[in-house]
Amino acid sequence: MTERRTRRHDPGRRERIVDACLQVIGESGVAGASTRRIAAAADVPLGSISYHFADADELLRAAFTRFAHVVSDRFEEYLSRATTLDEARDAVVQLITADLLVDPRELVLTHELYTLAARDPGYRRLTHEWMARSRHALERHFDPPTARLLDALIEGLTIHRALDTEPHGRGEVERAVALVTRTPRNGSADGGP
Repeated sequence: MTERRTRRHDPGRRERIVDACLQVIGESGVAGASTRRIAAAADVPLGSISYHFADADELLRAAFTRFAHVVSDRFEEYLSRATTLDEARDAVVQLITADLLVDPRELVLTHELYTLAARDPGYRRLTHEWMARSRHALERHFDPPTARLLDALIEGLTIHRALDTEPHGRGEVERAVALVTRTPRNGSADGGP
């Protein structure tokens, strides 16, 4: 009598595949993220990918959606702790200088997502949702025009700090955040003169 092989119950497999996809993209970019490589990184049979995802694009979308949510959650957590305008400014400075894209692979993931979004409206919707979440978190402390400028400043300074060969001091970031969030004579923090 031959013993029947029992099917292994692995309820976390889909999530592990998504995590492995992000890991592989972070190491090799989207171009290097073959399903074979992702399956090996997730320690699952190759067929598991087609079982859990209709195609490679569905897997990429799931991975980049997870990535955007993780970064947005971190962003929202920081800003939710602030109770004053100065604390909100400091939270933004902290996000830029220490916490956004804490893992070097996050820089790669961000740029890979932007490249996809530049060509594909589906990924553009994902980046739009990510920006909307960031702005919503900023709007708890700043008016919408200031939040939009701050969001762009955060993105730009984070990328520049990550890619520049010369070090950037915290004071430079503090000055930039203060300029964007200064309170003009009319009393609203709209970044205007």
